[in-house]
This record gives sequence, C-alpha cells and structure tokens, in this order.
Amino acid sequence: MMWTIILILAIVAVLVVLLPLVMRKKSAVLARDVIPAVLVDQLDEVKRDLDRGVISPAEASGAEVEIKRRILAASRGMSRVEAPKTDEGRVLILVAALFVPALAFGYYAAYGSPGTASLTIADRAAAQADAQEVVALTQKLYDRLTSDPEGGPSEGWQLLGQTYMRMGRFDQAAEAFETLSGREDATSATWSMLAEALISADQGVVSPRADAAIDKAIELDSENPAGAFYKAMSLAQTGDEAGAHDLLVSRLQASDGSAPWIEVFVAEANRIGSAIGREPLDMNDIATSGPARPGPSAADVAAAQDMSEAERSDFIRSMVERLASRLEDEPDDLEGWLRLANAYTVLDERAQAIAAYEKADALLADAPADDAQRKQIRQALEELKG
Repeated sequence: MMWTIILILAIVAVLVVLLPLVMRKKSAVLARDVIPAVLVDQLDEVKRDLDRGVISPAEASGAEVEIKRRILAASRGMSRVEAPKTDEGRVLILVAALFVPALAFGYYAAYGSPGTASLTIADRAAAQADAQEVVALTQKLYDRLTSDPEGGPSEGWQLLGQTYMRMGRFDQAAEAFETLSGREDATSATWSMLAEALISADQGVVSPRADAAIDKAIELDSENPAGAFYKAMSLAQTGDEAGAHDLLVSRLQASDGSAPWIEVFVAEANRIGSAIGREPLDMNDIATSGPARPGPSAADVAAAQDMSEAERSDFIRSMVERLASRLEDEPDDLEGWLRLANAYTVLDERAQAIAAYEKADALLADAPADDAQRKQIRQALEELKG
C-alpha cells in the first residue's frame, strides 16, 4: 500500500512538470501583443491629468497626438516575433523529471526502511504527549530541587542529570552532576557521569574541566570502568595513543571477561590501536583471558591435605552443597554455576553437572553463537551427554 501511494505521488509530480511543456503553444507572438503597455498607460495618464486640471486642453491634445504617433510607429515597425527556442531547456527538464524519482526510489529501496510500519496519528500523538509529560516532570523536579532550602536530595539531582542526558540536554546534565559532585556523598560514579556530560556537551572533546572530573573519578575508585574509558579518550586526544591503548588493554586484562563494558573497551582499543599499528583485540580472547575462577582458599587446601580420603570427600561435598545452596539465592551467578558444574564433574555426578551447565547456558542465551564461554559449555554438555 505504501509503495502504491509513493508511486502515485511520483507520477503526479512528473505530470505536473511535463504537462505544461507538452501542451505549450508554439505559435508566433503577434505584434499587437508586444506593443509596450506603457504607451497605453500614458494616454490614460494624460486624460487623468486633464481632468484634474494639471495640464491645459492644448497640452493634453498635443501629448495624445505624440503618444498615438509612437504607438502607430511601433505597430508598423513590428513584425511577427517567433517564440524563442527552448528545446535544450525542455530536454533538461524532461531528464530531471524522470531521473529524480527513479534515483529516489532506488536510494530508498537500498538504504531506507520500506518494511518499517508507519506510526498512526494516534501513536504519534501519544509519543508527543509522553515527551511533553517527561519535559514537564523534569521541569517540576528541577523546580523542586532548586527551591529546596537544603539544596534537594542527592538522589534527585542524580535522576535529574540522567534524565537530561537521555533528553540530549548535556549542558543542563553537566550542571546537575556538578551540583551533585560538590557534596560529601559524591561517588566515583558521580564524577564519571559529570565527565560524560561535559564530553557530550563538547561533542566528544575532553576539556580540562572534563579531564579533572575523570581524574577525580579514578581517584575515588580505580576500578571504575567509565573513568578508565574516558581517561583513555583524554590521552588519545592529547597525542598519547600508546598510553591510551595500554590503559584499555590493562583494564580488559584485569576484567573477568563477562563485564557489560567489555565490547565497548575492545572497540575503542582497536580504533586507537589501528592508528598506531597495534594488533587488534578479539572479544573471544578477552572472554577467556580473565582472572581464574575463584576456588577453595589456601586454608581450605591446607586443611584438606591433612584429611583422610573419606574426610576429604565429605569436605569437598560440603563445599559443593554450600555453593549449590548459595546459587539458589543467586541464580544469575554465571561463574558460580560453572564452578558447580565443574565440581559435579569431578565428583562424577553427571546429572547434576549437566543441570548446572544448562543453568549457565541459559544465562548466555543472548550471547553470540561464537561466544567463548558458550562454546565451552556446549562442549562440556556434549561430553557429559555423549
């Protein structure tokens, strides 16, 4: 239906351009059609002047005779004037009228979204109403915070800043986070959010003010990934691409391989690395190169060495049971399920190991098919079920 409407509109537009060209008369223009209208207007003007008494009858008669003489002379001197030739211009208009719609159709089919359903008027009205409501609520929150004699709660300023960020009002977001950063309860996240707002307001440029906010975020929490990311951006913009790349790589190596910011760090490290000739990083390598999964403590190992075989088996089983009990309360702990599955495999309890691996696999349902951890889990399941 949409394509039909577009086609009809295109045809109408082409016809509007072409019909005047096709139906235009090509006959010659008569001489009387091109006599300067100013001469006729002059006759009328002479009569009006005579009626107002501006000129005398004798002057009016002389002026009329002179004007009529000019009209007669112009009429005799004019021959039939041929219409100017405009074939070249017509060809150009014809080509444009046909080529432009064809180009538009091709471009939209290749790069547009012809399969996307259009919004109804009701949907658009609802979206506009929602947007207006968000603006109104944001203004109400701002008014309440600024009118509070005690300065307003920190949670309110953080919500205000985050809302401004989503609305693309980065300058106002920076003001909200700056207010929040001046308080005693300001955290590393507060300073990194301020840095992000300042960088966004400056269209990606890390200003000295933003750099100071980044340093403060790292000072309060050296593990803050946002602080490391924006510090790397700052280093790259000041010409230290190698230092920026090293910072990102070191932060990736210290991660557990499953943090949500891993992909962003890898992309930024590869972008900077390509400019300085560094080898590109691979997501799968990062996922498998994180810190080793936590196991028994040194005290547990020392205690197990002094036990008999039966005592050691009971000790290991008690550890497994504690882990299984904890996972019932924390079912989203991927690393915990993997440790439990490995423990059951060591104990040769295949059914429990399969169940634990399936729990871990379910947590990676949204991961890409080539995800390293997902591949390891599927391989383990195949071996246990085989």
